[in-house]
This record gives sequence, C-alpha cells and structure tokens, in this order.
Amino acid sequence: MTVFVALLRAINVGGTGMLPMKELAILCTELGFNHVRTYIQSGNVIFDSPLGKDLVTQELAQALGKKMGKPVDVLLRTAAELRAILKANPFPDAEPSKVAVVFCSANLPKDWLELLRIPGKEEVEPGKKEIYIHYPEGMGRSKLKLPPSTGVATVRNINTVTKLLALAVSQALHEST
Repeated sequence: MTVFVALLRAINVGGTGMLPMKELAILCTELGFNHVRTYIQSGNVIFDSPLGKDLVTQELAQALGKKMGKPVDVLLRTAAELRAILKANPFPDAEPSKVAVVFCSANLPKDWLELLRIPGKEEVEPGKKEIYIHYPEGMGRSKLKLPPSTGVATVRNINTVTKLLALAVSQALHEST
C-alpha cells in the first residue's frame, strides 16, 4: 500500500467549491481508499491505496467531479515526494507562512521562468513539478500571476506541506506496525 496526499484544487477557497471534509473522507472511503484523514478545510486528504498513482488520481477526480457537478483537479504526492519538496525549499530561512509551494500536474516547460513577470518583491524558484514562492509581504497582497503554461496547479504554504508530510509519515508508520 502506498500512502498518498491528495491536494484538491479550488476546494473550500474563497467560498467556491464548498465540500465539507467529512464528506470528502466518506467519498474517499467509498472509493476503497484506506485510513482516510483530511487536514484543514482546504482540500487536503491523506489515505493509502494499493492502486497506482494515475488510477487513484483518475478515480478521485471522477468521483469529485460527479459530487461537485464540475471538474475538480487532483494533484497527488507521496510522503517521499513531499519530503523531497520540503528538502528542496530554496527559502529555508523565510517565515514558513510566507513561503508557498505551487504543486503542478506536470513538469514545467523549460522556458517557464522567462514567461513569469514578478510585479513585487516575491522571489520565485521553479522545480520540476513544483514552484517555490517567497511572499515577503504576504500572499494576500501579492499581484503575482503565474503564466498559463504553468498548467493545472494548487498552492499550499510550507506549514501545511510540513503537516501533510507528518500525517503521511505517521500513517505509513502506523501501517507498518
């Protein structure tokens, strides 16, 4: 079994895509996922499944689309991937609540950074399927817009990513005992 962290795009943000986390947990359990746990009211769910990453993503996206009446993007990461993402954080000395990880569904195009226009003091470092952004003045004040070539993406701050990793690791340890 693999422990997955599903990051749902546009769920419970700004009054759109409202989905109580209890309903999300039930939906995941009905899909046959095990040890389902949600974290904060913003579309984060941890579970394990014997299915592969692509099939889990497809099944969860289809079920959420049916429930919500519109497509819901699902970005899946494993505990190992989250650990590597945190380790690669290019802004380790910045306040964690002011550093975001943009989780992308695909690798970024090679010219991605050239397309980006930074209107403020934000610092941006692309990875392969993640983008790190330091918002020294806070996310809420930023005018930064990611280029369309970013593709499907969802954002979590470093504090949330750290907590999701801890929950995934805890789940994996619980299963191995």
